Amino acid sequence: MSFFGEFKAFAMKGNVIDLAVGVVIGAAFGKIVNSLVESIIMPVVGILIGKVDFKSLMAKVGDAEIKYGLFIQATVEFIIVAFAIFLVVRTINRFKKEEPAPAAPALTTSEQLLVEIRDELKKQ
Repeated sequence: MSFFGEFKAFAMKGNVIDLAVGVVIGAAFGKIVNSLVESIIMPVVGILIGKVDFKSLMAKVGDAEIKYGLFIQATVEFIIVAFAIFLVVRTINRFKKEEPAPAAPALTTSEQLLVEIRDELKKQ
């Protein structure tokens, strides 16, 4: 198989396409959550703990600026995104609960006799 034929077979597998869709949707979902955190949640948290703007929190060491406020904000964003994804996956899993396999139908009289004969033959 040629290189391009092999690549085409790989790219057209269902898992690769599903993964691509997941990445695109995940990126869009991430933008929504980032906007929620930056525009709504972090300002409220800042007000609650004393009018702190997390983006401006930093420590100067010589000429370097250590922007730990951005790290705090990124951590909060991660926790919110992870929690939201957890809730979505949990909800989907509830809908996907598998139904138990149907019970095997009862054996007819002739089938039951055949089973008993088989078992007796195994004993010998």
